[in-house]
Amino acid sequence: MKRVFLFLLIMAMGSTAWAGSSLADKAKAEGKARFYANITAIEPIVEGFTEDTGVKGEYTRISTSKFLATVLTEFKAGKLMADVLQAPLPVMELLKQQGVLAPYRPGEADKYPGWASADGVIQQFGIEYVGLIYNKELVKPEDAPKRYQDLADPKWKDRIVMANPTTHATTISWLVGLKENVFKSEAEWMDFVKGLAANRPMFVTSFGPTPAPIESGEKAIGISMPKYIITKAPAPLDWARLEQPLLGTPRGIAIVANAKHPNAGRLFMDYFLSKKAMSMLASKVGEYVLYPGVYPPIDGMDKAKVIPLRELSDEELAKWGAEFKRIFDAP
Repeated sequence: MKRVFLFLLIMAMGSTAWAGSSLADKAKAEGKARFYANITAIEPIVEGFTEDTGVKGEYTRISTSKFLATVLTEFKAGKLMADVLQAPLPVMELLKQQGVLAPYRPGEADKYPGWASADGVIQQFGIEYVGLIYNKELVKPEDAPKRYQDLADPKWKDRIVMANPTTHATTISWLVGLKENVFKSEAEWMDFVKGLAANRPMFVTSFGPTPAPIESGEKAIGISMPKYIITKAPAPLDWARLEQPLLGTPRGIAIVANAKHPNAGRLFMDYFLSKKAMSMLASKVGEYVLYPGVYPPIDGMDKAKVIPLRELSDEELAKWGAEFKRIFDAP
């Protein structure tokens, strides 16, 4: 009973802290905070923000492929409704270059790695991690890959699904990231890529469609995101616990320049970066977050090494997309 009481007391203190700050008072006067994001299933965080602060949170989900164009069009027309933006780091960097983002360093930033808030504008809070997920009714844990090289084993021929490596920017960056962070030589990496291509993986447009053919048993394994183990539950999904690190695109959040509700936006960003919100993001959405000690409830994920991918230039994406088209002989 003492533990339960202590937990409830801590939660109550957290809520009171949000409600009692001078920033919260200014935010209440503005009435609402509007949030554009590419991340999905974060309604619990927005609802928690509204309940804990008394400031209404409004969330609009915009797909990654449309995010940059949508925000820039609205911003240049003076009609951007968002006070806070969240997207993959490369998209946020482009928005910063266009003057869309304003400097702000939330107090919670001190809890994160130093590199996650180095520019004082974009706060990185998580990594859109990529791994290997499989149908545990078709693949035994001991038969799952232990290294990325294992995907080139002929036993996986016609049994793999992945986002199209000729057009999907994150998959292109992931493959190049393996070359730069995992494989000992470019020759070894190229052998892996060619072996993967020889196994004739099914291509889909993005990570979103990758779990379905694994769930149905059409494919046994996929290059995908382990978070689907949570969001697709009770689907028979598990992830390959590799000896090598997982790679992924950093996720960023920032305040909009000339935001209509600047104080409410800052309060929302503070709340979003809190341990409470990050714990919800990890537990309910399966996201890999950068808040210390917070992990998605996926067995073994607390022991995994997850590192951010380097941002590739448009020229690099075009170059490697064309190279992978040649290797995979994609239509």
